[in-house]
Amino acid sequence: MNTQTTANSAQTSAPTQHHPARTQLFWLLAAVVVALGLPYVSNDYWVSIGTRAAIYWVLISGLNLVVGFAGQLAIGYVALLTIGAYTTSVLTAGKVFDPLSVWLALPIASVMGAIFGVIVGLPALRLRTFYFAMTTLGFATIVTQIALAWQSVTGGGIGIPGPEMPAPFDDNLGFYYLCLAFAAVCTWLTANIARSRFGSGLIAVRDAEVAAEACGISKSRLLIPVFILAGALAAFSGGLFAGLQTYVTPDAFTFELSLLFFISILIGGRGSIYGPMIGTIILVILPEIAAPLAAWSTFLYAFLLLVIVLAMPGGIAVLLDFNNRRPLAKHRTVAPQTSLLAALNAHHSSQKVLGLQNIVLTFGSVRAIDGISLDVKPGKIHGLIGPNGSGKTTTLNVISGYYSPSEGHLTLGQDPLPPGLPHLRAGRGIARTFQTPRIVGEISVLENVMIGGATAGKANFLQALLALPEDRRERQALKTKALALLQVVGLGSLADIRTDRLQHSELRFIEIARALMISPDFLMLDEPAAGLSSDEINKLGALIKAISACGTGVLLVEHHVDLIFEICDDVTVLNLGKILAAGTPDEIRAHKEVVNAYLGG
Repeated sequence: MNTQTTANSAQTSAPTQHHPARTQLFWLLAAVVVALGLPYVSNDYWVSIGTRAAIYWVLISGLNLVVGFAGQLAIGYVALLTIGAYTTSVLTAGKVFDPLSVWLALPIASVMGAIFGVIVGLPALRLRTFYFAMTTLGFATIVTQIALAWQSVTGGGIGIPGPEMPAPFDDNLGFYYLCLAFAAVCTWLTANIARSRFGSGLIAVRDAEVAAEACGISKSRLLIPVFILAGALAAFSGGLFAGLQTYVTPDAFTFELSLLFFISILIGGRGSIYGPMIGTIILVILPEIAAPLAAWSTFLYAFLLLVIVLAMPGGIAVLLDFNNRRPLAKHRTVAPQTSLLAALNAHHSSQKVLGLQNIVLTFGSVRAIDGISLDVKPGKIHGLIGPNGSGKTTTLNVISGYYSPSEGHLTLGQDPLPPGLPHLRAGRGIARTFQTPRIVGEISVLENVMIGGATAGKANFLQALLALPEDRRERQALKTKALALLQVVGLGSLADIRTDRLQHSELRFIEIARALMISPDFLMLDEPAAGLSSDEINKLGALIKAISACGTGVLLVEHHVDLIFEICDDVTVLNLGKILAAGTPDEIRAHKEVVNAYLGG
């Protein structure tokens, strides 16, 4: 099938592209309009409720990056609200130094929050799920006990006066608009991170951590600045909260408040900005509407969460995502346009060889790999075959850095390739796909592919936070390349579709497009033909040959031996962790031990 025919096939078999960003902008603008008009259609009581919602959103907007995007179960963030409230109040009251202006106290509180945000967050780099949740709750308990015990500074159980806001922010209306302005700024800041490669990286760490590492994303380097930002916003929110409360006491920082923060994100939807914003508004208003049930607020939150999980697993954001409710075309076909690859992926001039010398890997008394040596050459396709359990995927995992060999060493050209450190492989030009596609289902196809360009990013976190020109240029460049690679693999017209709506074969080609984002010197493919039809396998073979023709060395693990023998330049056969045979496809076909042990005959 020629290029023009495949392009036509792709256009007729896929739906029209939509723009989910426009949907998000609509709901954000709707929230702004409602917020600005609230004082003109309600009384002071509801303005105070709106102020509380805005203050809570300042905290939740940052916590959303930790919980909704990174997937960390940080339940005890009320501790950082407490730190911010007391720091602001103590500084403005002159309990330690001469009284400070509230405009100085709030930034100082934010710095304190940033410091403790990292302290609270560090266990997430080692602990998982509920263990991390317990550490955040424990920290919240410690902070409350310190506030009670440190009476000379905090006032103990009696409390301390909150900061007085200067004019024109010293009345309900002025303070409301001040908090609303801060909430808008925080929304803009966190939305900038969400749209940047840092936001994509957080989602990749949340849903496909192994694939994120293969793309060059370091979990620790990614999460630490996020913890700093979330902690600073939480403490800043605490300072505003102290101004709203007038008097700050430990019993204002309850477990129910922590639940409100956490559940707002869950019912709003993971990986969304406007969903958790709507969730925050709902949970602040709900007890006011159901005032007789105020004592049952924890029950109401839990019940609402249960309803959302059962009826709308993706939360409010998915409910309002009308674009992805439209049916996709049936009988879609993947139609790669391999002729576009040569222009996109310039021919590699590097002549480095990826080498394995006498690699041994043991798990206890089991030798999963037993003395394997092989070379992957630039511009060549090296097939790796063998029965199940022979060590094929394990070999890829050693090269990728997920396992460190017990003996032997890896080389890249004349240089040693350090064992372990999987997130550093992409920077050395080594990319891979996985036996089961490691794809993030809750984001678009385009965003999945852009994750592969993490190592190409030069803009730092601050530049992304403020949406500075370098970050915008970088994101546009990544988007342009990702769209081009989707055209190469035949999925360009599905760019804006949520990935969890696609079929298995399309996910295979998305993974390849993501791996090509770094223009790799070496590409490792782990059973890419699994689950594909014969026609799709033929298209896959043509795509792999085109990748190799650009100078990329390919290491192909595959059970479809016909594909191996058709496109590979060299073949290595493994059995029980050892090399059974190595040579050209013709030599392997004629090898008696290979025929008896693996090919049959």
